[in-house]
Amino acid sequence: MNFNGKNVLVTGASRGIGKDIAITLAKLGLKVWINYRSNPSVADELKELIEKDGGKAAVIGFDIVNENDFIDGIKTIIESDGELSYLVNNAGITNDKLALRMKTEDFTSVIDVNLTAAFVGCREALKVMSKQRFGSVVNIASIVAESGNAGQVNYSASKGGLIAMTKSFAQEAASRNVRYNAITPGFIETDMTDKLNSEIKDAYINKIPLKKFGSGKDVANAVAFLLSDEAAYITGEVLKVNGGLYM
Repeated sequence: MNFNGKNVLVTGASRGIGKDIAITLAKLGLKVWINYRSNPSVADELKELIEKDGGKAAVIGFDIVNENDFIDGIKTIIESDGELSYLVNNAGITNDKLALRMKTEDFTSVIDVNLTAAFVGCREALKVMSKQRFGSVVNIASIVAESGNAGQVNYSASKGGLIAMTKSFAQEAASRNVRYNAITPGFIETDMTDKLNSEIKDAYINKIPLKKFGSGKDVANAVAFLLSDEAAYITGEVLKVNGGLYM
């Protein structure tokens, strides 16, 4: 895959899917800015891993929920590299419970991280990328944004809003040669799925047409494609990475 720009910021990049995205993009030649919130040692380990494999990386710590910190983080990247070519809004949280038991703060806390913080990232990236007349943003949503899910009213709302927001940003940014797309992962192998017993795993897998969970690399490859020049005529799109579970 070919890339016009030089660097990428990946939020929540020190673990899980974000880590796979960071590794994949570094292997493709981008300098990856590894964002973390509270565990610098894990982020530093990922940086070392990328550099040992011949890639380029930098660690940048800030809480995406803090608007000023997010803005300052992007300024730091610009001061260092002179540009921000790509952004992956990957960081997110869950706080699952049935709606009848969900307090307002349970709802808004998830919205704040998954949607409002992503808005700040999208907005600040657009400011920079508009001046460059180039850039690409990928927002990591979820299959439940499209299908809904009991016990995840807050999470579903945040990720559904992320899809709608992505399409709106895509319309506003297109004239500036800046693209916005979203990805909706299904069941992906993570620390969370590793804790499931075999019976529960089998029940989930039986519902998936491809009969397996996806990997973080599956999501990372989709991110790389949408960021790359190969997707230069794709914007406002939602790419499903779910093994056919929701078509």
